[in-house]
Amino acid sequence: MSDPLTAAQMRAVERAAIESGAVTGRDLMERAGQGVVDAVLGAWPALARAPRRALVFCGPGNNGGDGFVVARLLAGRGWTVDVYLLGDPARLPPDAKANHALWAALGPVHPLSEFEVRRRWDCDLVVDALFGTGLARPLDDLGDVLSSLADAVLLDGAAGTPKVVAVDLPSGLDADTGRVLTPQGGGQGAAAAHLTVTFHRLKRGHLAGEGPARCGKVVVADIGLAPWDGAAGGDDDEV
Repeated sequence: MSDPLTAAQMRAVERAAIESGAVTGRDLMERAGQGVVDAVLGAWPALARAPRRALVFCGPGNNGGDGFVVARLLAGRGWTVDVYLLGDPARLPPDAKANHALWAALGPVHPLSEFEVRRRWDCDLVVDALFGTGLARPLDDLGDVLSSLADAVLLDGAAGTPKVVAVDLPSGLDADTGRVLTPQGGGQGAAAAHLTVTFHRLKRGHLAGEGPARCGKVVVADIGLAPWDGAAGGDDDEV
């Protein structure tokens, strides 16, 4: 099967894999983080030459957990990594919480609000792991962060402008339609990326709406879910 998936279909595949007992959520999160790092170094080989600096935005769900894995793997390559978290670490889902703890043993986790005050990049790479395929609401309180990510992509090539990689989707895009989930009162509703790394199969939102313009180059990372691909079912429009 190669058709793009809805968010619900992707969740069904992951659930089937985990329920089989052959893989855990932690396993999938580790593979996803490794897939992001591999895709980044494949897209920009010069970044493989340490020391480099990354800024990782982690959200309150499993997308944020992927971000903690990316941070840890980059640090293991000799990078300096600054991690910012949206929300309370105590409320993270179990797998994301476990990876938060692994990162916290290596370096601090800053509240995302600190970045909003500083508004400085000072890095080679920004990782958008705020929200992925599970997002279903506008990001009313993240306008500054999202606009900063979009500006970094718009200003590609300007001195001091980092590369931006999105985990699964640029935050603020609907995974099924590619529509920007615009906040009440308008304003910037979604990030953009030079590179988007998604897992197992493309999602519909990568190809529809503003997806192609916001996602940049899209790489599909194999995280070992092929044996459970049938759990996605047929071409079901229901989300």
